[in-house]
Amino acid sequence: MFSQEKKTALVTGASSGMGKAISHKLIQDGYQVYVAARHVDKMSDLVSLGAQPLRMDISVDEEIVAGINTILTQTGGVDVLVNNAGFGLYGPVEEMGIDEGRYQFEVNLFGAARITQLLLPAMRARRSGHIINVTSMGGKMYSLLGAWYHATKHALEGWSDCLRLEVAGFGIKVIIIEPGVIETQFGEVARNSIIRRSANGPYGSLVNKVDMSIKNTYGQGKGSSPELIANVVSRAVSRRRPRTRYAAGRFAKMLISMRVWLGDRIFDRIILSQTR
Repeated sequence: MFSQEKKTALVTGASSGMGKAISHKLIQDGYQVYVAARHVDKMSDLVSLGAQPLRMDISVDEEIVAGINTILTQTGGVDVLVNNAGFGLYGPVEEMGIDEGRYQFEVNLFGAARITQLLLPAMRARRSGHIINVTSMGGKMYSLLGAWYHATKHALEGWSDCLRLEVAGFGIKVIIIEPGVIETQFGEVARNSIIRRSANGPYGSLVNKVDMSIKNTYGQGKGSSPELIANVVSRAVSRRRPRTRYAAGRFAKMLISMRVWLGDRIFDRIILSQTR
């Protein structure tokens, strides 16, 4: 059981990719780390390093409440919350069920919001804490067939900005991490969603081109390692005055800057060039 005397962190989506790397880094930094995910067995390597696993599907309120109650009972709260859990739902808006869009928001936005709500009272009482929300460069720009995914990441950006102002007076810092192309399972999940649903429909030609673009971008050694994002999180929580957002990883700073400075029509053409 963890102690109330030591620095404590909670990382969601810790069973793979960035969440696993962030958890590993925070353990190295001396935190006692709760690691949360749907599949506890995939976090056994973190458990062997001293992490405490929590089975938590962040789209299920009962599992969120049970996990947070465990933390509050054992440690009284956390010093660092890393809202990392999320996935990319891709496909044509016309062909995707509204229930699928709602689920994308449940995982990418509302789950993080619920966990944050439950942990904020303890942070306020301590008058300190770091809330790290992992969005994406996709929270500042857009890509083909990613309407629901980008909607959630844009929403998490705006939600985080408002939260930062609300809690600043209590000594709580809200930090946004905007990863670029990272070597995780993101591309595989996105490809599976569009091919399964739409490869043979009216958007089939576009779907197949986007599928090939994702295939050529992710999982080919072209992205940055999850450890890069873990190091960014580590630096952010160690600073007295961290930046409000960190864009990091392959293409992140470049594409975010292009979106800001080039305007809609030129950026549209750049994104559509994927399909040629």
